[in-house]
Amino acid sequence: MKTLEGKNALVCGSSRGIGRACAVAFAEAGARVTLLARRREVLEQVRATLPGAGHDVLVADCNQPERVRDEVARYLETAPPFHVLLNNTGGPPAGEIRRAEPQAFRQAFERHLVCGHLITQLLLEGMEAEGYGRVINIISTSVRQPIPGLGVSNTIRGAVAAWAKTLAAEVAPLGITVNNILPGATDTDRLRELIDTPEKIRAWMEKIPAGRFARPEETAAAVVFLASPAAAYITGVSLPVDGGRTECL
Repeated sequence: MKTLEGKNALVCGSSRGIGRACAVAFAEAGARVTLLARRREVLEQVRATLPGAGHDVLVADCNQPERVRDEVARYLETAPPFHVLLNNTGGPPAGEIRRAEPQAFRQAFERHLVCGHLITQLLLEGMEAEGYGRVINIISTSVRQPIPGLGVSNTIRGAVAAWAKTLAAEVAPLGITVNNILPGATDTDRLRELIDTPEKIRAWMEKIPAGRFARPEETAAAVVFLASPAAAYITGVSLPVDGGRTECL
């Protein structure tokens, strides 16, 4: 179904994992997709796999929010307005919160919250003019239930969720929705970095009622729905896509 036909989508962190799966799903739904990440050669490879036409790439590093803002602003000078924004970037390194250095929090805050905020600010004017806007943030089920060993990530993800809920109320009258997707354990490079032994895999799997890890495409399906006209009355929510891991919360 071409639910996003005629729409333009900017997909951050689209070189791999959930971001890449979302880019493909947007294109399959009829959107024109602009891929954003820091490695042009990988983005070009992804673009070559997207169905449809008119897709583009934008090279920027979310570790440098101000430079990302400048690159996106420059791109918007000649590009049509975006209707959909997917804020997504790689998670902070693992580690206990009691051992985290202050700089780790600062870096994660810049990468996840500040960068997403600056990009969103740039795109809101075009969304308002078009009368259609969808801001979707990929964060984590740690918003509902902290994940052991991911102290910095748990903290920053919560901050992003609060930012999104605040923004959702401000822009709802403009026809713009702001929502969060909370992926559970998903079969990506990030997960393989976190659980690198059979023992860890079993321990994580035991906590998932569905009995398996998610595929990135399953998360992307939820993202496409939130980006579609059918989700126009859904805003300010954090939707778990986690096989029931947070079933009691």
